[in-house]
Amino acid sequence: MSLSVHSFFDATTATFSHVIDDGAGACAVIDPVLGFDPQSGCTDARPVELVAAHIQAQGLRVQWLLETHVHADHLSGAPWLQGRFGGMLAIGARVTEVQRAFRDVFNAQDMAVDGSQFDRLFADGDAFAIGRLQAQALHVPGHTPADMAYRIADPAGGPDAVFVGDTLFMPDLGTARCDFPGGDAPTLFRSIRRLLALPPETLLHVCHDYPPAGREAMGSTTVAQQRAGNIHARDGVSEADFVALRETHDATLALPALMLPSVQVNMRAGRLPPPEANGIAYLKIPVDRPRD
Repeated sequence: MSLSVHSFFDATTATFSHVIDDGAGACAVIDPVLGFDPQSGCTDARPVELVAAHIQAQGLRVQWLLETHVHADHLSGAPWLQGRFGGMLAIGARVTEVQRAFRDVFNAQDMAVDGSQFDRLFADGDAFAIGRLQAQALHVPGHTPADMAYRIADPAGGPDAVFVGDTLFMPDLGTARCDFPGGDAPTLFRSIRRLLALPPETLLHVCHDYPPAGREAMGSTTVAQQRAGNIHARDGVSEADFVALRETHDATLALPALMLPSVQVNMRAGRLPPPEANGIAYLKIPVDRPRD
């Protein structure tokens, strides 16, 4: 029995989805992507179909569909996969805070804000199994209040695999932004230090990569590599220095291109708003909304 990770990169959204299997047929999928064209308003299943093809080719049973957080840069492909393969759709328990914040932004008064759209809400430290693999949910807020990392032990004695979402990027890119509702740079720094306190050989699988010219997209790194070279959070960077750097940089960033459609869908566990009387679902764009 061994831990196996297969990663899929969607270049359009710069997102990595990961399939973890236990070598005996059980698997989990982390952060699957459903394509979306904002110009036509049409979804595109091609990114998630690649994941589905792997699951089918390997004869895997999907036990878990794990979201690291409510993504603001792509629509979740988890409901698409769940409809085809089953599995439990899970996220961090503090997703309710994100739902409350964005229900008001989109005036989505029809939406429950208790996390009931998901099958499981993880608290910090919750243990669960992926077939024969032992896994644990780690609360790593800062990018958003609900961010979760998922730590999975290798039964063969190799390094643990930790799926960190947007908390950390590759060392040459640094860390996630903290300027979304509920984001907080000091909190992110402490979450990062928690991850970097893991054994140095621990494999950290990221959700995004935006490779500079001359480098291929990469989906994993190690604690040792992050501690030595992360441009925002390597060893020796103080919390005060990190916060100053993060907040200064965040002030220059535009919103993600797909933020408005993504959050509306992902706060509903990847599902579109209910169809209207004509049978069509609609997404909203707040116009001239006052800033808080």
